[in-house]
Amino acid sequence: MRSKPLLLASPPILVIAAFIGFPVVAAVLYTFGFGGGPNSVIAAIAQNQHLASSGTFAAYAEVLGDPQVLRDLVVTLAVTVLTVVVVLLLAGAIALHVRLTGSRTAKLLAALSVVPLFIPVVIGAYAIRGFYASDGFFRTFAEHLGWNAPTLSYTMGAITIGEIWTSVPFGVLLLTSGFAAVPDAQIEAARDAGASVARTVRAVILPMSSTSVVIVTTFTAINVMGSFTVPYMTGPASPNMLGVTMTNYFISFNQPQQSEVMAMVVFVAAALIGVWYVRANVRSAR
Repeated sequence: MRSKPLLLASPPILVIAAFIGFPVVAAVLYTFGFGGGPNSVIAAIAQNQHLASSGTFAAYAEVLGDPQVLRDLVVTLAVTVLTVVVVLLLAGAIALHVRLTGSRTAKLLAALSVVPLFIPVVIGAYAIRGFYASDGFFRTFAEHLGWNAPTLSYTMGAITIGEIWTSVPFGVLLLTSGFAAVPDAQIEAARDAGASVARTVRAVILPMSSTSVVIVTTFTAINVMGSFTVPYMTGPASPNMLGVTMTNYFISFNQPQQSEVMAMVVFVAAALIGVWYVRANVRSAR
């Protein structure tokens, strides 16, 4: 009888292990210089490899010692932090407006904020690049007003705008749901006790919806760190985010080992963020 639940759960586990787990293990082994077995084909055609039957950290030393890669890593982390902060502020403000007022204006603003969910990222990135180009609407409109607006296309500013644009809808949906779960009685009790709106938000709403805030923070950070389309279409050639850099190493430079080392760096950073998410869920369950 005890084996039945395990048998019922085994098909999806086996699928995940075969199509996700096994390739991940093979990639990790390849970064440490194991070029045999499932890595034999890629090891036969790749360039600038560091292979050793007993394992080696040479590929990690090369990648982490490259100033360009380190610069791209710093850029990736900076864009991630800035995007998370702005998304929390924008999405939080919209969600609070909906929760505290419930007005038609607030609901309309919330509805408009989720529009990017229905627009493919590649289309949105292309639109952002054209909007902030040297001959785009942003600079053209500023010129009519006598302003000398900067060209943001192919800069880190365009990447940040694109990441915020794609991340705000998720934040609005989740924070609106989290804030709506706070009982009205708690908010009314705080107001009856003389608490201001800011104090009510700080002492009642945010603590009772902390799990939603953590989920928005972690998922936004992980999504931005591994993004490719937005930085590829709107960012500069160098520096750029690691998603673009590792793709260039894999396709253009034919150095898959170095590319997978960068992927491991992003994976470790995402895993550290994921630990915070898991702890928040465990604490909420308790």
